[in-house]
Amino acid sequence: MRFWFLLVFLFGVKIAFTQTPIFELNKKLGKGINMGNMFEAPSETEWGNPFKDDYFSKIAKLGFNHVRIPIRWDIPERTSQISPFTINAAFLNRIKSVIDLALKENLYVIINMHHHDAIFANPDAQKAKFISQWNQISSFFKNYDERILFEVLNEPNTNLNAEKWNIFFADALTEIRKTNPTRAVLMGTSNWGGLAGVSSLKIPKDNNIILTIHYYDPFNFTHQGAEWVGGDSKAWLGTKWENTTLERNEINSQFNYVKSFAKLNNLPIHIGEFGSYSKADIDSRVKWSNFLARWFELQGFSWAYWEFSAGFGIFNPTTNQYLTPLVDALLTNKMAEATVLKTTVLYESIFSNGDNGWSLAVQSQAAGTYNTSNGQANITITKSSTDAWHIQFLKPNIPLKKGKRYLVSFEARADKSIGITNYIGKASDPYNAYSGYKGFTLSETKNLFSYSFIMTSNDDLKSRMVFDLGLNIANISIENIKIEEVFDTIDSNKLVLGNEIKGNINVYPNPFEKEITIKEEEQINEVLIFDSLGQKVFHHKKNVFNLLKINLEQLMSGSYYLILKNDSTFYVKKIHKL
Repeated sequence: MRFWFLLVFLFGVKIAFTQTPIFELNKKLGKGINMGNMFEAPSETEWGNPFKDDYFSKIAKLGFNHVRIPIRWDIPERTSQISPFTINAAFLNRIKSVIDLALKENLYVIINMHHHDAIFANPDAQKAKFISQWNQISSFFKNYDERILFEVLNEPNTNLNAEKWNIFFADALTEIRKTNPTRAVLMGTSNWGGLAGVSSLKIPKDNNIILTIHYYDPFNFTHQGAEWVGGDSKAWLGTKWENTTLERNEINSQFNYVKSFAKLNNLPIHIGEFGSYSKADIDSRVKWSNFLARWFELQGFSWAYWEFSAGFGIFNPTTNQYLTPLVDALLTNKMAEATVLKTTVLYESIFSNGDNGWSLAVQSQAAGTYNTSNGQANITITKSSTDAWHIQFLKPNIPLKKGKRYLVSFEARADKSIGITNYIGKASDPYNAYSGYKGFTLSETKNLFSYSFIMTSNDDLKSRMVFDLGLNIANISIENIKIEEVFDTIDSNKLVLGNEIKGNINVYPNPFEKEITIKEEEQINEVLIFDSLGQKVFHHKKNVFNLLKINLEQLMSGSYYLILKNDSTFYVKKIHKL
């Protein structure tokens, strides 16, 4: 009885402890959007997306609760590059006028420091200016109410590493607190602001910090065709996100650690950026954005979509039109049901029988060893490096075929919280990642991690699976590594037979023994056949006219669904093989 009372007491204390004002403020942030490619450009007009005074009225009417305004402070036109690093008064007042417009529409506002390239290149040399800038910004806005929030720095990276970032953030926070003792301040992560940097954060003792995360996975989907990414982005064109259980599970596993970290440190979470570039197909963009927006809300996260009116945007300033499907996906649509897919195992690790074809590649800048025991691979990193790839745990000869979808999963833990990267890619120059680079955070508790991808490159029967482990001194255990081929499926219960394409369609014989003939008057672009379990067994995608004979001798006896598609509709017919 005393034990039960103690549990209830502790549980009650925990609930009371987490319901602090900063959590309530994060709830008020709710749904947000980034004013991207405006004030973080070298000038307001340079990137072709200048701010317009009616934007916040539009945003508020849509139902957003806050805006995030990325700002490039550190250029000579805006900040003096010599001590005391005075910020241009006209620019400060320009930002003030924009904030005032947002507050007039009852929007909360996050302002940040964006594209501070000099501090990423040489942090120590730039620190005095960085602190001075936050001294001036915080002093200038000190009399504003809680609806203005400060984000200290967008996506710390390169030479502003995890260790330095923890120090720089704490020092900037100290400066801000001199004039803004209770202002909400957002802390991002090193290594470009994503989930991989969470484990290295050192959170200052402060009751008004919000943890902010950027999320753009799968990167080869969200950034396909993005010119600034480089050559790989063109190869990604056509990558889809299809709201499958596999894709959802990947997101769940990626966020497991940050949710635990935030709970342990009593921090609310804000997703400061997530979005997909316009060269992805709109159906996939809608599915991805809808799932994430609703899922973030279920976790208690606030969020800000990237962005309003440029390449990722929901609004076209030239036509003055919204991209309505994306707007609805973000703001009003319920979470769509997931698509369930079936898999078959392609590879499964068996470390109880030795190395199972795995090896540890160690560059001269790092040091580590590897052994197997108790059915798992044990990697000891004794000297870390600035590049994760300086220690790689890898297996060659993974056969991948173009157009196939694969599911990758593994269980892993470490003796402390660390970030790692996993991928499947080419085993020779240029060593690119077919799967995209997947970041995960390991902890002392063994966790299951997974992701899926579609092989868009040509067949590669000798690709390699790689764990990049070189960033931290640690003891790491990995087991139950599995690669599965995924089969496209449909829900046969939801198919409506006889949805007619215009014109006459005749499928015969039915039932059939070896082949069927399809005769039609209109063009058919695609022919698919699914079995009764929803697994695709035939796919023909060339333009077809008038008459098509399909040999189905390889199919077993039973019932199948024939789907004929053109650009505007489809036709479904049940067929039977004798």
